[in-house]
Amino acid sequence: MKAAPAAQKRLLDLAELDSVVDRLAHRRRTLPELAEIDELSTRVARLATQVIAAETEAGDLAREQSKAETDVDAVRVRAERDQKRLDSGQVSSPKDLASLQSEIASLHRRQSDLEEVVLEIMERREAADAQVTKLSAERDELAAARDGAQDRRDAAFAEIDKEAAEVRGKRTAVASDIPADLLALYDKLREQFGIGAAMLQGTRCLGCRTSLSIAEINRIKATSHDEVVRCEECRRILVRTPESGL
Repeated sequence: MKAAPAAQKRLLDLAELDSVVDRLAHRRRTLPELAEIDELSTRVARLATQVIAAETEAGDLAREQSKAETDVDAVRVRAERDQKRLDSGQVSSPKDLASLQSEIASLHRRQSDLEEVVLEIMERREAADAQVTKLSAERDELAAARDGAQDRRDAAFAEIDKEAAEVRGKRTAVASDIPADLLALYDKLREQFGIGAAMLQGTRCLGCRTSLSIAEINRIKATSHDEVVRCEECRRILVRTPESGL
């Protein structure tokens, strides 16, 4: 393949622009905000699960407390009813009177026991409600931090994308100065090796950083300047410039 030396040198400009695009793409993929968002999202999800569990426990305790309070009320009502019967003098039989008094005493003991149960449930419910509040606050704080990291990520993306678009615009202008067949070869090599063309500096290929053999240098020296040469090691296009010394 042949191409004017000036067109070949434009490959170096193209390679530099492509390197900038690659660096910007790498920067976009490795923004610290991305790892931060992943970590915070994981923690938010974990806390959200914990909040649900805590809310479920608090709800169960609320229902348990309501049932216990209903049981207390039922026992209290029954004790009050029996007490009214006792106070009314309607019960005259000593045996029935003793039985009624025993039942009232039993109901008071039962009421006292149930009230203890209610107090114990209330304490557990208070602790569960406090846990819900604590976990919800932690979840909301982390969610706000995650949202802030997402905003910073989006701002960085916009900046990178703007710069990348400008570089691609310059690349299009440079590529228009390069013959189609040479550009196609460059693009193929770039796809394979990441870099499609490199300068020959002295006896060294700046693409693979390898010093070429004396025989290869002599061969390149004997090649006309419009001939497109390739590195014997990495097979990239070698661009000869005054720095090549050939």
